[in-house]
Amino acid sequence: MNDLSLIRKPISGELETFAKMFDESLSQGEGLLAEVLQHIRQRGGKRMRPILTMLIAKCFGGVNEVTQNSALGLELLHTASLVHDDVVDESCERRGQASVNASYNNKVAVLVGDYILSTALQRVSLTSNAVIVNALAELGRTLSNGEILQLTNFENDGISEDAYYKVIESKTASLFECCAQMGAISAGANDEEIAAAMNFGRIIGVIFQIRDDIFDYYDSKEIGKPTGNDMAEGKLTLPAIYALNKTKNEDMLKLARKVKQRIAKPDEIADLVAFTKQNGGIEYAEHTMDKLHEEALVFIDETVKNEEIATSLRTYLDFVIQRKK
Repeated sequence: MNDLSLIRKPISGELETFAKMFDESLSQGEGLLAEVLQHIRQRGGKRMRPILTMLIAKCFGGVNEVTQNSALGLELLHTASLVHDDVVDESCERRGQASVNASYNNKVAVLVGDYILSTALQRVSLTSNAVIVNALAELGRTLSNGEILQLTNFENDGISEDAYYKVIESKTASLFECCAQMGAISAGANDEEIAAAMNFGRIIGVIFQIRDDIFDYYDSKEIGKPTGNDMAEGKLTLPAIYALNKTKNEDMLKLARKVKQRIAKPDEIADLVAFTKQNGGIEYAEHTMDKLHEEALVFIDETVKNEEIATSLRTYLDFVIQRKK
């Protein structure tokens, strides 16, 4: 049994139900809308976020209709945010497939993203739980704020880990945190259990983003983006930030500022990628993930009583750290 199968094992039936609900929610409309939604559905994906929501729900009781609608609302919100992000980042690819804005245009991408976002709100309203509805709405605000923080960071000359973490806490980490929160709430967990689950989700989100950032330093068709793509978009991530602050290399700091201004040439980006790898940036990021991994294990060891769920969550953690794309 591979890792993904082991992760999904305790919730395999519930995931089948979720997949049907997700496809149905993106099978509405007609004409151009239906065509674009079909384009988005073809991406597939591993469903890491709904899996987390359901596993956390199983920790505290079980997966129910509220859990399913919560997980669906979250995945639809995430899907809408990716469609919009590709417009903001001027990205042409998403998971090895042409992005909506590249296949159609920015207007279509924004409008379809809005449609999916509205569908997310509609689905989560079916939980009839004001706390869950508010959590999803707050997540939408947080994700948008994270994008704005990132844009602001492009314009800022500072190169700091604090700024990096502030952005990813508002983006990837907040999404996983909300997945865990909704899973716990849907199963009737108490306030202390919900808080512990949220912290666990937040840690997973930070690990997920650091691993994603490391991918940018290696060229791989599996990953679906070229080396230095983040830098080409003006983003400096943890490995480069560490290498720059450790060495204080003036030439590279000047180059990093050009990256943030989005005026660095491809060969300059290649130089900064090589510099980062030569000065311990990748090792530092991997060590950071390992420390966060240990912190996340505390939640599993202290809170998760069902051994099958505990095994699944430990495998989930390992998968997020070790994944290849």
